[in-house]
Amino acid sequence: MAGSGGPVASFSVWDYVVFAGLILFAAGIGLFQAIRGRKETSSSEFLLGGRQMTAVPVALSLTASFMSGITVIGTPAEAYLYGTPFWLFVFSYAIMSIISAEFFVPLFYRLNITSTYEYLEMRYNKLIRIIGTSMYIAQTALYTGMVIYAPALALNQITGLDLWGVLVATGVVCIIYCTLGGLKAVIWTDVFQMIIMLGGFVAVIARGASLQGGLGRVWNDSYHGGRLETFSFDLDPLRRHSFWTIVVGGSLMWTSMYSINQSQVQRYISCRTMTQAKLALYVNMVGLWVTVSLAMVSGLTMYSIYKDCDPFTNKDVGATDQLLPYLVMDILADFPGLPGLFVAAAYSGTLSTVSSSINALVAVTVEDFLKPSMPWLTERQLSWINMGMSVFYGAVCIGMAGMASLMGNILQAALSIFGMISGPLLGLYVLGMFFRCVNSTGGLVGLISGLSITLWVGIGAQLYPPLPDKTFRLPLSVDGCIAPEMNQTTTMTPFSTVLQTTTPMPRPSLAESWYSLSYLYFCPVGIMVTMITGLLVSAVTGGCKQKKDRPELFISKSDLLCFRRSEDTQMSKLDLVEKESKHIQGLDSPVFCDNEIALKEKDAEKITRF
Repeated sequence: MAGSGGPVASFSVWDYVVFAGLILFAAGIGLFQAIRGRKETSSSEFLLGGRQMTAVPVALSLTASFMSGITVIGTPAEAYLYGTPFWLFVFSYAIMSIISAEFFVPLFYRLNITSTYEYLEMRYNKLIRIIGTSMYIAQTALYTGMVIYAPALALNQITGLDLWGVLVATGVVCIIYCTLGGLKAVIWTDVFQMIIMLGGFVAVIARGASLQGGLGRVWNDSYHGGRLETFSFDLDPLRRHSFWTIVVGGSLMWTSMYSINQSQVQRYISCRTMTQAKLALYVNMVGLWVTVSLAMVSGLTMYSIYKDCDPFTNKDVGATDQLLPYLVMDILADFPGLPGLFVAAAYSGTLSTVSSSINALVAVTVEDFLKPSMPWLTERQLSWINMGMSVFYGAVCIGMAGMASLMGNILQAALSIFGMISGPLLGLYVLGMFFRCVNSTGGLVGLISGLSITLWVGIGAQLYPPLPDKTFRLPLSVDGCIAPEMNQTTTMTPFSTVLQTTTPMPRPSLAESWYSLSYLYFCPVGIMVTMITGLLVSAVTGGCKQKKDRPELFISKSDLLCFRRSEDTQMSKLDLVEKESKHIQGLDSPVFCDNEIALKEKDAEKITRF
């Protein structure tokens, strides 16, 4: 009986067939794109899809690449353990989309860059570009290792598949279609995998609601279990999730993911026009809303079923990240193929993120390290290097999966990594885009200061996790379990759990204050320290006296609003025609005002005829 505890069924033959079929189909998309585009072997085609992608597939790819296996497995567990405050991220996604589309898209399109970190050399110097690229590579390799490890651990629990066998298979499949198909293969595979992920959530919700007598019962159980207390306006920065930590800290953290992270920027600059790129980000926002909502409802459904018999407390699973896979085998085992669909959903999320990461790592390595140092390389040589680097980074990410076993709660750990590293980087970009007085010295010192502070608090929080009075994990019961003392588990317990239970460490005084800071504030702290330090050092080293002669590197009023600078009225007719032509093609400071552009295009044509 579902929800009563004890061992659950294992994979059937049909589950293996469905799982293998979906994964092979995903890999086949990469092979198809490789065969279809075998004559288009340029580096731009491999890394950016020839800049000919449209908004909808790019939007789905943007959503899928961060809606990874961690999200599929971790977010429902978040709702089960902590309730629905995580749902407030829908506000963060909206704020992030607006900032990315209206500030960063015009800048990157105007500069026509492939690697996000090219901007750092244009604005500051080569050293800062190298440091920024290196930070991104370290962050992405570690995060991708977690993405591979998390679902592999869960699949090991419900299928009995060898853990390291799953890890290696994941990397191999991603390497195949990244190496052969490039960005087009990654994007179109992401579209298919996004559909599979959503289908897995829907299957869990539909079956769970059916067993419980409808979604109304699920909602009622969640309400009485305290899972629907979403809004908390507590200003305490040590509280794990509140309205302020999520809307302020979460918005900046997700902005750092979408605005400057190569994995995401590489997608939307592959669109054929700037309008398509902006549209992709806004459609992606809706995709994020739908995905997080389905994940939260899946978690509430899981709570409704296990409210009287928590599998984790009852030792039916060895980690909270195994809760949803356990539920799947508990309630879907009677429907051959559906557990395979869910496992394929979690695995698809992993494939999507890993392939995105590999492709982005190849892009920044080639653009930021190889091309500047070896300018004589031909397009054909670069294509072979791209493929070789895909294999190399696939192997690196598989190796990094071993470190992920030390990270504990995978969802929080993944977001913490982005906050610690992307926060200072975002601060550096904001300084460069909005403050003309900031010089290279200020930018470098600010970046190092911000990174030092975020690594300090982030590593401290990992070694000395906040106590329960700040995390607010909600109560669970085992009163309804059948003979819990008889249950035995063969699941694999994460090494971090072993460390915490066998070698408790004395807590320093900072553990109750600084190290207990909400992980969502790591990013804002990094941004503020970087900006304040950068401005002060620039002022001391004479940055404000320097004349900046490249206005295209800064955000101007024309990037944000529909009017032109006054000097336009003093330009000659020929200059006006040329300027408007560049503007229409997206080469000048772009604005998102199609009506005005159309009118000025007609005026330019009249002037040309005259």
